[in-house]
Amino acid sequence: MIPAKVFEKTLLSFFAPVRPYLDDPSVSEIMINGPERIYIERKGVLSLVNARFESHEALTAAVCNLSQYVGKPVSAARPILEGRMPDGSRVEAILPPVAPDGPHVSIRRFFKETLTIARLVEMDALTASAAEALRAFVVGKCNIVVAGGTGTGKTSMLNALSGFIPDGERVVVIEDSREVQFHKPHVVQLEARPADANGDGAVTIRDIFRATLRMRPDRVVVGEIRGGEALDIVQAMTSGHGGCMGTLHATYPRDTLTRMETMAMMSDVEMPLAAMRAQIGSGIQIIVQVARLEDGSRKVTHVTEVLGFDAATQAYLLQDLYVRRYFGRTNDNRVPSRLVATGVMPACKPQLDQHGVSLPPELVRRGAVDERFSNEVECHASF
Repeated sequence: MIPAKVFEKTLLSFFAPVRPYLDDPSVSEIMINGPERIYIERKGVLSLVNARFESHEALTAAVCNLSQYVGKPVSAARPILEGRMPDGSRVEAILPPVAPDGPHVSIRRFFKETLTIARLVEMDALTASAAEALRAFVVGKCNIVVAGGTGTGKTSMLNALSGFIPDGERVVVIEDSREVQFHKPHVVQLEARPADANGDGAVTIRDIFRATLRMRPDRVVVGEIRGGEALDIVQAMTSGHGGCMGTLHATYPRDTLTRMETMAMMSDVEMPLAAMRAQIGSGIQIIVQVARLEDGSRKVTHVTEVLGFDAATQAYLLQDLYVRRYFGRTNDNRVPSRLVATGVMPACKPQLDQHGVSLPPELVRRGAVDERFSNEVECHASF
């Protein structure tokens, strides 16, 4: 068997044209659009670089070598590969014939810096008040979903929220490809597995999730919810497994719930739509919405509480606890903004009281939105 270090060195040699960007901590993503067009992302801004692969064959060989490294088959018959580089960076590759001009490869960088909530506050991704509220929601075992578009920092926010989990709890993390990095003493990380070349041996997130519930978890975290497992997660949330967390792709808090509804319908369990909506409205308690602004910075835009589903109006009931306000654009194309409290009392406060945690005064005081922020024009770093 080839030693792991030798295999890693060989793999990186195949990706030599983009190796400088793999080693550059300021690069957050590398996008390889065929052998001759390579883009990178820095601070949310894309730029075309001069790097090139020698040929389509050289790029294909790099992808095939990666498939051997991660133990997942890839070929013209199975042209999509999900994996990760030796440093943990996530890779998505698509081969011809699905990608006629490909292969196309996207490498989402894994950063060694631990992005804590305190660090995100420094970067103005959220405020100290919102951070205190999120700490209360996590310690109080509210079920939290982090939602946002591609590249908005969902996993970074999920990792940061994990810092609030008490050390004495057993946390089980389930993912397709390992990205979540929880620095807690009792974490069990589980990873789904695709079928082999013969179509056998697949282990889905749903399979793992069901097994996890028999492993005495204090919390279950799903790295990304994107299929029928949504129904299992919601049912766990409503059946005594408090403190569940996960991420999903959605643009606004209300979209988050309709996305969960759509994914729950992908399940093989037949359930009346009214019952499904009632469970979603009851199970998910807090939505942390993140976005990438026009200037490339990544921010928390909403912290929203879910109050349930109203059968009469056929609508989910939501109330914003924090909302980001925007103040135009500066001469250097930055978008100054501030996350402000709405002053609404969270309905989950009795649950927080039960766990001995309190909310920041700014959140529960009417008129908490401070008009002083309307004149702010500071430019803040992104995360």
